[in-house]
Amino acid sequence: MELHQLQILRELGTLGSVTAVAEALRVTPSAVSQQLTALQRGFRTPLTRKQGRTLALTAAGEVLAAAGAEAIDAMAAARSALDEYEQDSTGTVSISGFHSVGQALFGALLRELSSAEATPAVQLTDEDVAQNEFPALTARYDLVLAHRMEHSPPWPAQGIRSLTLVREPLDIAVAVTHPLAGRAAVTAADIAGERWVTSRVGYSPDDVLGAIAAVANRSPQVQHRINDYGAVAAVVAAGDAIGMLPRFTSRSVDDRDIVRLPLRGVGNHRLIDVLARPETLRRRSVRVVVDGLQQVMARLSE
Repeated sequence: MELHQLQILRELGTLGSVTAVAEALRVTPSAVSQQLTALQRGFRTPLTRKQGRTLALTAAGEVLAAAGAEAIDAMAAARSALDEYEQDSTGTVSISGFHSVGQALFGALLRELSSAEATPAVQLTDEDVAQNEFPALTARYDLVLAHRMEHSPPWPAQGIRSLTLVREPLDIAVAVTHPLAGRAAVTAADIAGERWVTSRVGYSPDDVLGAIAAVANRSPQVQHRINDYGAVAAVVAAGDAIGMLPRFTSRSVDDRDIVRLPLRGVGNHRLIDVLARPETLRRRSVRVVVDGLQQVMARLSE
């Protein structure tokens, strides 16, 4: 039993297929299968089972994967001890962010890090996925900027660490000519009967719209499904529908022809979190970047 075999077993449990593990670890599917076969030789109890066309962990495999994660973390701790001794804050840190947070934070983060000496190099990527798909991205990136509704289930505790950067409300956006534009705030009853531009299913605005419909006891009239907030604002400004915009991370949106209204009586806050593997957070370079993200978000949400 070797450490890289345990890593492959853990990734199989997280990602759900040999192909996905191979992509995440940048090896061939054949190499993944060979290592799983070699690992199985050391145990009488099956560690994996066929599930349709994919390979899944058995209960024994899940136990070994959890223990393996602790072993990987312990090895990372040993490496981290040396990193701490050398006080090395340089290196490359890969970051994935969903679109609106990337627009709001990526440039500001680069400026924040450039103002200090001996800071990490960062590699930035935008990954706009549904809420339940964010944890798996930690297999490919050091840090994953993720969002989830405040009332939704927490991120998986096993193998993932999360840090909340901000609690962000989603405001209702209407055209300046809309009858509600002069209000100080709106309720579900005020807006449930409107035509809507909202996100695709599985994203925060659609979750909030579902809550609005439940509170008002009225099915929403969804006219458009758009994930880009700039495009949402343009549709709203045209007067064709009303929509939602996150308060802090959509400040780059042109507000000249729209009005943002706070929503009362409905849970409309999303959490913007940083997700990472435990062993990743032991790297000083990664912690420097996390500190930078916290400082940037604190200024953005003032």
